[in-house]
Amino acid sequence: MADQQFNPGVSLAGAVDLEALKHQVKAEPGQAGGAPAAGAYVIDTTENTFQAMVQTSATFPILLLLWIPTDDRLFPMARALGDAVNALNGKIQLSRIDISTNASIAQALQVQGAPALFALIGGRPMPLLQGLPGDDELKQLCDEVIPKIIQAAAQAGVSGTAPYSGDPDSDAAKSAAASGTDAAAQVPPEHAEAHRLAEEGDYAGAAAEYEHVLEMNPGDALAARERAKALLLARSGQANVREVRAAAAAAPDDVEAQLAVADIDMIGGQIQDAFDRLLDYLAAGHKEDIEPVRKRLLEYFAIPEPTDPRLARARRRLATLMY
Repeated sequence: MADQQFNPGVSLAGAVDLEALKHQVKAEPGQAGGAPAAGAYVIDTTENTFQAMVQTSATFPILLLLWIPTDDRLFPMARALGDAVNALNGKIQLSRIDISTNASIAQALQVQGAPALFALIGGRPMPLLQGLPGDDELKQLCDEVIPKIIQAAAQAGVSGTAPYSGDPDSDAAKSAAASGTDAAAQVPPEHAEAHRLAEEGDYAGAAAEYEHVLEMNPGDALAARERAKALLLARSGQANVREVRAAAAAAPDDVEAQLAVADIDMIGGQIQDAFDRLLDYLAAGHKEDIEPVRKRLLEYFAIPEPTDPRLARARRRLATLMY
């Protein structure tokens, strides 16, 4: 994540709320008396899949719920959040993490007990809630906060559609089906292979597939946007943020160092910072590097909404600097 290092495998003594032991239920998720099951746009994330999940937050926003799926006090909250997310047809995903078995994630997020709720946009976690919400607070989360997360993500150029997943017989999937959700229909057939590769974390492969789509249809704006995001994640999705920023600060005249840190800005949703960094670099007299900077900026320009005012300003400034 952008400014936070996660260390899967690190033990965390005391992370689990001992009070939860009094409320344990034995039923499996989805069974009568058990926790609501994953499905539709609700996924369960572990330490093994955490990094891949974080990377996908550069494509669509994620609501991150840290919980204990055997604690019946948390079921109404998990069910309400799942229903709210599924009703939005892939505009946001709910990722649930069991902190009793994935304690290192709780440690990295400095969570001391369940539940805790975060928004995740472009790899950046934003705390929303710690502790059980009251009925009014939960309703506010579902009715007001989640739409604001989606709006904030769109402003950062993160407006893709989350993949549909899970058991169609689960409670969550039935809720999505009742609202007319069909994510498969939202992925154009010609994008299917690229979409699959991106879901699996093969961003280089996804970028190549989107390139093939664009060869057939150069005007496919969705393919151009997803290709740009895939290239971004393939290059810098695993980069050490602190090392990249330190290298850029130490070598202000090195174009590769500046391109690398601009990637980090884009992944973190800092679109204006990424634009300004590269445009300022050209304005400082590095005209010999105009081609790699121009190429990278054109990739970035495919990511925000076409109506984003930052995009128009950056295009005008680039044109001025080039001629």
